[in-house]
Amino acid sequence: MEIKKTALAGTLESSDVQVMLSQGTNGIQFDLDSDVAKQYGTAIKATVTSVLNAYGIENADVKIVDKGALDMVIKARTIAAVQRALDIVDEPNWEVL
Repeated sequence: MEIKKTALAGTLESSDVQVMLSQGTNGIQFDLDSDVAKQYGTAIKATVTSVLNAYGIENADVKIVDKGALDMVIKARTIAAVQRALDIVDEPNWEVL
């Protein structure tokens, strides 16, 4: 699927993550800002990538600002951002959830 508009989900509060998706042209490109990127950066990117793959998104620019979010929070915020970016908020993909 192709991203229709730039979308944002999450906050910059402690234990949360902010995920912004924009239309991309060269696969999935990450911009990760996290104090724990050295330890968990690969896992954060893997969680986001798995959600994008589940929705069939092949090209996206992903900006992640992590404030210590758990994996389930990262997944939930990414799902919300994807649904907003694809403009399918009213018709969620239940298989992904």
